[in-house]
Amino acid sequence: MTVSARAAKDLPFPATPAAHPVVMVDMRGGTPVRAGSFSYEGDDVVTGWHAHDLHQIEYAFEGVAEVETSTSHHLLPPQQAAWIPAGLAHRTTLKRVRSVSVFFEPAMVPQAGDRVRILAAAPVIREMLVYATRWPIDRRESDPTADAFFEALALLAGDWLDHEAPLCLPTSSDPLVSAVMDYTRAHLPDVVVADVCAAVGISERTLRRQFGAATGITWRRYLLESRLLRSMALLTEPGRTVLSVATDVGFDSVSAFTRAFARFAGEPPTAYRSRVLGPPDQSSSPA
Repeated sequence: MTVSARAAKDLPFPATPAAHPVVMVDMRGGTPVRAGSFSYEGDDVVTGWHAHDLHQIEYAFEGVAEVETSTSHHLLPPQQAAWIPAGLAHRTTLKRVRSVSVFFEPAMVPQAGDRVRILAAAPVIREMLVYATRWPIDRRESDPTADAFFEALALLAGDWLDHEAPLCLPTSSDPLVSAVMDYTRAHLPDVVVADVCAAVGISERTLRRQFGAATGITWRRYLLESRLLRSMALLTEPGRTVLSVATDVGFDSVSAFTRAFARFAGEPPTAYRSRVLGPPDQSSSPA
């Protein structure tokens, strides 16, 4: 099966997540600063549905983060960054993550758009995100150096938004389709369509029709992309082999996995792992 990498902009028009109460989080705590950073290194966490009044860039140094909106589920592997525009309701999952987020007033990045994007972090931006940790978003006041730094980073972020990585899956507000997705992701190594239908109580014909109408893709394509996205996270774990990753996400052979991965990600799994992990990170840890 050939897989075309899809960006979030190709997903169906978003449904309002009415079932999820959304909390507006004030990262500044009432301070007058226009931009700043927030670092995280701690326990695994799944946030509630929330939004910020500021644009956010989240960058993962280690571990894997996931960002879910009403229509898309995004994977954030190490050395990638998630762009989350102001006001967008989302939920974040952090697993063994060491990360830094930078927040901007909306006027600083007017071309922000209205959806999450996953962006490959170029070295210069990665270093700037690390450097931004010296100015927390909740600091009491700003200064000319901080203002100039974040203005420059905001300009770079605006250009950066044109370079998007296709690391997302659709989501759905349809309870049946959502149940199909949950069961599929929970049983990736060995799930088959008959098992899904039995678990949610529908026929294969109904599954094909309802899943396609809700997501714009087939269930089999959703399964394949789920496996490949999971593999991208597993490949960043220490000691992992391509064979073990292929097996853990449900591929019968390394060759089949390598072909599917290369079509999806644009490079073989070994090249992806080398690029993402690279040499030991010499950047200073977030403060």
